[in-house]
Amino acid sequence: MDKLTLQQRSENMRRIRSKGTKPEIEVRRLIYRLGYRYRLHVKTLSGKPDLVFHSRGKVIFVHGCFWHQHCDPACKKARKPTSNVTFWNNKLKANAERDERNMELLLSEGWQVLTIWQCQIKNAADLSDRIKRFLN
Repeated sequence: MDKLTLQQRSENMRRIRSKGTKPEIEVRRLIYRLGYRYRLHVKTLSGKPDLVFHSRGKVIFVHGCFWHQHCDPACKKARKPTSNVTFWNNKLKANAERDERNMELLLSEGWQVLTIWQCQIKNAADLSDRIKRFLN
């Protein structure tokens, strides 16, 4: 059962952005501190990756666990909504299918792709090591 009214829920969902999210900004700051430079949301690439490293041929997506349906059973943020179930199942399934298509296109174009999930950001040391391994 949803604790918010329809109008409150609508307003809440309307405010959610696709760019400049907290997880994305945290990852960008970490990568910048590591000394790497990047471009943001390059429109000519499939899926407009969050971070693009042209000279390295690599891209990074920072995915919200809910919106992109992180399939790790330990992830608490990826749970499915209990209201308006049909709408949300279709919406979230379409998001995941789109992500898969974009990744396949990028890989076929020769790009290497790393996906960082929202729940993985809290462990900065592990994330930092993972990013260094990917970018080197």
